Amino acid sequence: MNRRALAWTLTGGLILLLAATLVWLGRPAAPIAIASASALATQEHSTVERGRYLAVQGNCMGCHTARGGTPFAGGRAVPTPFGTVYGGNLTPGASGLAGWNADDFWRALHHGQSRDGRWLNPVFPINNTTQIAREDSDALFAYFRSLPAVDAPVPVHELRWPYNTQLALRVWRVLYFDEGDPVAASRDATASDELRRGAYLVNGLGHCSACHVPRNALGGNSDMLDLSGGLIPMQNWLAPSLLDPAQGGVQDWALDDIVALLQTGAAPGAIVTGPMAEVLQHSTQHWAPADLRDVAAYLKQLPTVAVASRPANKAPDPRAVNAGGQHYEQHCAQCHGAQGEGVGLYPPLAGNRTVLQASPANLLQTTLNGGFGPATTGHPRPFGMPPFVLELNDQDLADVLTFVRTQWGHQAAPVSTLDVQQLRKPVGR
Repeated sequence: MNRRALAWTLTGGLILLLAATLVWLGRPAAPIAIASASALATQEHSTVERGRYLAVQGNCMGCHTARGGTPFAGGRAVPTPFGTVYGGNLTPGASGLAGWNADDFWRALHHGQSRDGRWLNPVFPINNTTQIAREDSDALFAYFRSLPAVDAPVPVHELRWPYNTQLALRVWRVLYFDEGDPVAASRDATASDELRRGAYLVNGLGHCSACHVPRNALGGNSDMLDLSGGLIPMQNWLAPSLLDPAQGGVQDWALDDIVALLQTGAAPGAIVTGPMAEVLQHSTQHWAPADLRDVAAYLKQLPTVAVASRPANKAPDPRAVNAGGQHYEQHCAQCHGAQGEGVGLYPPLAGNRTVLQASPANLLQTTLNGGFGPATTGHPRPFGMPPFVLELNDQDLADVLTFVRTQWGHQAAPVSTLDVQQLRKPVGR
């Protein structure tokens, strides 16, 4: 055999070997062995009731219930930059947990692996659920098994290639999944019970970092429990940094005010709107007061890390300020005051954290779609802001946002029509 033929033979062999390896890696893995079986009597009422409360704390219904559908029966579409993922059926129906046992459920939460060996899509917050304790996993499973069985099939994920392959999920796991690695405050024996419990709730059951982590083009981060904030993919909302008091940090708040915000949606100088309003509506307002205080204590002691502000490279265009001022006087001043001081229960805009954030995303979304807090027991009739999506065009929006971000001593960067157009599109596309 001449050298050329030998080279082609070796090259072909390597290609076949590589192809076979990729095929093997792309197959579902064998289910990970579980060392110890469940020790809970899953039919006991106390276990089921505890699981119900844990499901509320995790807001499981939020992703596992289709709009207008049966609770926990799955089918809710979750758009991502890579395609659409559908929440799974958590009822004991044939398309849900019918054939599962407590070990299978623990494998999914802790290892991110389904009963049949498939790796779960990381839209399911596996970096958070891997921190959930086994006894809590068993209680959750007991509750879901107690639900009425729903057999409606869940749509297959609509993900683009190669994101729909097991190989892609293996790569993602290697890069971004830290199995069972709790944050220091959860395992620190010297920390107070409330701080350890708060860390567990924030980083495990509550999965706050699922929204508040900054993500790269692959939807990952070297620290998937990071709370430094970022744009929520496909939603056009900014989950503010919980490390920066100028954004969403509460390090300088009174403990009672933090609890009030999580329980009622309102606190002195702050209201909850946007995606967090849904979390509060279905989850945190129903938490036990002791759990809310533990979370508040944990959030209050987080390290303070300032987020770099968006540079204001030049003074705002006088035309934009003038036009924005006219829109403000016509549409905004009646509730927010001529000097942004706020009127009655309507919040001030002068010094407002949302107004001054580096990204104008939340300010734009509130102006476009209105600002409505959740109705809660402690705040049953929240005041809302009407939407202006039909009244203001892109130029009008850029002008009025520029006005409020540069007046009353504000030095935030102006907003351009390009900023408005980009933030009106799903982030990640």
